[in-house]
Amino acid sequence: MENIRQAIERAKDRERTGPPRQPESRSDDLSRRSGFRSAAGYEFGPGPRDESAISFPETELNSAFLQSNRIIAHGVTNALSGPFDMLRTQILQSMDAKGQNILAITSPTPACGKTVTSVNLALSIARQPERSAVLVDLDLRKPMVASYLGLEFHYDVQSVVQGRKNLSEAVIHARIDDQQLMILPATAKSGSSELMASRAMAEMLRDLRREYSSQTIIVDLPPILSSDDVIAILPQVDCVLLVVAVGTSKVSDIEECNKHLQSTEVVRIVVNKVPKASAPYYGYY
Repeated sequence: MENIRQAIERAKDRERTGPPRQPESRSDDLSRRSGFRSAAGYEFGPGPRDESAISFPETELNSAFLQSNRIIAHGVTNALSGPFDMLRTQILQSMDAKGQNILAITSPTPACGKTVTSVNLALSIARQPERSAVLVDLDLRKPMVASYLGLEFHYDVQSVVQGRKNLSEAVIHARIDDQQLMILPATAKSGSSELMASRAMAEMLRDLRREYSSQTIIVDLPPILSSDDVIAILPQVDCVLLVVAVGTSKVSDIEECNKHLQSTEVVRIVVNKVPKASAPYYGYY
């Protein structure tokens, strides 16, 4: 009887004061600090991050500065963006049909306009609804992507490859009007061939493919005939856009490039610097 009376008294006490507070478990403490919560409202400790759900600071691009560097594909009102849009649509159709998402852009020699083409194509893709692009500068001998866009940066490709930063920390989120473009810049580096052929570089490209699987990844590579950098990286990409220039690229240069690209799909060839006054900004085949 005494036990029953004690139980009744305890029940009355609970009614007056509410249920006793349970001690906070270690997992509850972790979930509170990590901020992860399921759709049902349950909180969990640290786990894989959904990068698309994280808000990143954005850098606003300057339209006049872009125009001065021949970067024009961010605006639908610019007539010169039309050929880039046509190129964009054909390349995306080809890549989508084959489940590809890493496009490398290169040229036979310097001064063919490959970086201008890379940036314009990336911005053209960013203008499409439900599309986004990641532009990676892997021309480690003469990186120009950030310069063409007017970007300052603290972290770059080397920061990621060397393990000092992860991709989400090094990728810049840039915006112009309602378009967003993600950029992984680079700093000029001597001995780039060794870095391009390293296991760490291959791992970084695999991480890019996995973490940005829903984006089109455009990799601006150095000229093929300038070094062995491009040959080292070709196995890690899905297809190649080759940019040649009238008055700069020789037939022998293009034939030499073809030898190196035998095992890689060349999705298009862009012909730059067409001398005819009435010609579009470039041609492509």
